[in-house]
Amino acid sequence: MDDLLNEFLTETNESLSVLDLELVKLEQNPNDPDLLGNIFRLLHTIKGTCGFLRLPRLEMVAHAGENVLVKVRDGQLEVTTEVVSLILECLDQIRSILAALEQSGGEPPGHDGRLVGRLNDLSVGCAEQAGWTDSDAGPVAGLGLPAESAATALPTVDDVALSKEPGVTSQSVRVRVDLLDHLMTLVSELVLTRNQCLQHLRAQSESDLHAPLQRLDRIVSELQEGVMKTRMQPISNAWVKVPRLVRDLAQDLGKKIDLVMTGADTELDRQVLELITDPLTHMVRNSADHGLELPEERRAAGKPETGTIRLNACHEGGQILIEVADDGRGLSVERIKRKAVEQGLATPAELSALSERQVMQYIFEPGFSTADVITSVSGRGVGMDVVKTNIEKIGGTIELSSSKAEGTKIVMKIPLTLSIIPALVVACRTERFALPQLSVLELVRLPANPEQVIERIDGRMMLRLRDRPVALVDLRELLGADPPREEAPASDGTPASGRTAIISQVGGGRVGIIVDQVFDTQEIVVKPVPSILSDIKLFSGNTILGDGSIAMILDPNGIAVAAGHVVTGGRRTDAETSDQVGRDGEALSILVFRSGESGLKAVPLSLVARLEEIDLGKVERNHDQFLVRYRGQSMPLVRIGSSGELGKEGYQPVVVFANGGRPLGLVVDEIVDIVEGHMAIELAGSRPGCLGSTTIAGQSTDIVDVGYYLSQAYGQWLGVERRTGGGSGNMGRVLLVEDSPFFRDFLSPLLTTAGYEVTAVEGATEALELCAAGKNYDVIVSDIELAQMDGFKFAETVKQSTNWRETPLVGLHSHADPSDMARGRPVGFDHYVARSDKNAVLRAIQSNLTQVKGAA
Repeated sequence: MDDLLNEFLTETNESLSVLDLELVKLEQNPNDPDLLGNIFRLLHTIKGTCGFLRLPRLEMVAHAGENVLVKVRDGQLEVTTEVVSLILECLDQIRSILAALEQSGGEPPGHDGRLVGRLNDLSVGCAEQAGWTDSDAGPVAGLGLPAESAATALPTVDDVALSKEPGVTSQSVRVRVDLLDHLMTLVSELVLTRNQCLQHLRAQSESDLHAPLQRLDRIVSELQEGVMKTRMQPISNAWVKVPRLVRDLAQDLGKKIDLVMTGADTELDRQVLELITDPLTHMVRNSADHGLELPEERRAAGKPETGTIRLNACHEGGQILIEVADDGRGLSVERIKRKAVEQGLATPAELSALSERQVMQYIFEPGFSTADVITSVSGRGVGMDVVKTNIEKIGGTIELSSSKAEGTKIVMKIPLTLSIIPALVVACRTERFALPQLSVLELVRLPANPEQVIERIDGRMMLRLRDRPVALVDLRELLGADPPREEAPASDGTPASGRTAIISQVGGGRVGIIVDQVFDTQEIVVKPVPSILSDIKLFSGNTILGDGSIAMILDPNGIAVAAGHVVTGGRRTDAETSDQVGRDGEALSILVFRSGESGLKAVPLSLVARLEEIDLGKVERNHDQFLVRYRGQSMPLVRIGSSGELGKEGYQPVVVFANGGRPLGLVVDEIVDIVEGHMAIELAGSRPGCLGSTTIAGQSTDIVDVGYYLSQAYGQWLGVERRTGGGSGNMGRVLLVEDSPFFRDFLSPLLTTAGYEVTAVEGATEALELCAAGKNYDVIVSDIELAQMDGFKFAETVKQSTNWRETPLVGLHSHADPSDMARGRPVGFDHYVARSDKNAVLRAIQSNLTQVKGAA
């Protein structure tokens, strides 16, 4: 294929992409003369170039389309959906002929008489209505006229005027992509050489080469930045087909769709741009088909008839964030569960233990689809798994969120370029590795005694970081490297001190990778993984460091999968830990264990201080109580089960609860797992020490009443006795306003144990009814996230009432936030504490009662 034809193909394809976008805009703004002029000019240029290159078939189709635009331009034909659809069909035919031309080097045989006839019928019909003759419409190649005649047809004066470019001359130069790639490779090698020179320079205190190498460093950095800019393209190049796609989908599906695109000028590497185009297109199709409802459905739901699809792109932290969102119906969790069971991906018992967020991950499973009918748009189960795979191939992540009220949003986080990236250089034993800095959230230095922060649950290490569990992976264990003799691990397998956990982002969760040493950050050149190592998913590539040594590039996603912390689909993952809120309908981290012969038991993980294994040989007995020395003090041990006895030797798992400065050890038989799920009490507990039962992972599980065992261990120390329902408290009357059944049933026994008379209600409405009835309480304890009424609004209402105006008010939240406290005090909250902090709740109540009694 000669250079002239190659240039024609490039320019024409670019013009066709612009025409698709401009025609959709023209349909929405039919009276825009500039828009119409640009469309006419582009199609006219295509037709003229076809005639010059002796391409009669292309010229015939383009000329017929141009005739229609002439009538639109001259006011003889209105811009309607039918007119735009026919011109778009004309462009599709031109695009098809171009594709065949590119493959064979010549125009393919065949004719387009039917399409050309429809176009000419439209234009000639307008001419006849206006009193024109058929000859006025100009010659039509292929309809009785030889190709030569059509090729030599001259445009009118008006056509020439319209075909003038608005600018002076083009300011860009076309460069072959392979030439740019080769230039980028050379710059990458230059960067490696620069790093090696700087490494030698750092080893010398004084050198005559210091100043020249510093200048070289600056010049190479500027050259690298300049070459990377030649490869950068705006993301609008990947979006150029989206308006046409959305328009066609809206017509095919009978929906009204408004497309909003922001951040179209955000630039990223050409190679990355090519890799995300198909995933982006598929996600837009999903939003139009699965996400947005039909107009009548939206009207019934109180929404506007026209749905909205939003595309947004922006730079954030050295990477690109691309968001595809719609305001449709959102994902149906129940539908996903049903399809997952039908396709054998999970059992109902497994699904019941998952949070909604984890269930939604099943849409990324190969072959998964929620569509009941296979159509031309969807239903084949091919798409989202490929989307996720392609995004992760380039070192990116994909996050999904959905709700019935707000629709579905998918956020892709992808690197700016795949060639040169900043990386953290780390070491495991004597080998060094590079970890992409975009994946690093923070570094955690393990303390001298790692047992303070690292726990082992079901054989897996967990790090409690700011009260949030993070799965840990020891790179030594994963690589099969033995620890050095001087750093032997502890007897329980906990890694030695002096190491660092690198907290990395993996999907929607976090994983900590334990390494021996952290060096510094370097700009590394990414080279592909050798074929001999292609099956090892721990590495995403390799690079050459400043000293000339080769280092493998670690892949956090591959490490998490290899360590068993991430499983495809919606199955439980240790990496995907969410904030522990614990409200009805929200996920809660739950510790599941076995004790005695009565089956599974559970407590919220947020209430657990530590998980330990104690030496039964060191347990002492004081009357009816078991004690063990724990961190310099005596810790009472309580056994769940009928016998309550402990063995004489061996090690026993213990769940440690911290009641202020006094620990309590709950002796169990086996730690089963930590799961994400719901803890709604299904059956009220009738046995001491049991709040009730719920279903976790398809099994009936008892919820442990921690307050009961606290009173057993510390009842005499606290100076109170546990009350058994309904008795009058001697320390004060407390009204508990909490709409979460679990926390209501957890806090009520705790307060009763402390000696208070407790009235528990499930919402603001019931509480205000007690106020209107003249009931009096010494302290009101209220959740600030009530479903019926905002907690702050409830506080304002209480303080405006005559009956409860002077009653102290304690606010509960899932986490104590100073900004909320600042907001809570003016509206009436006297204290604000985390509801999972038992001691803080008791201290706040006691403090308010003391003030009230002092004032009296």
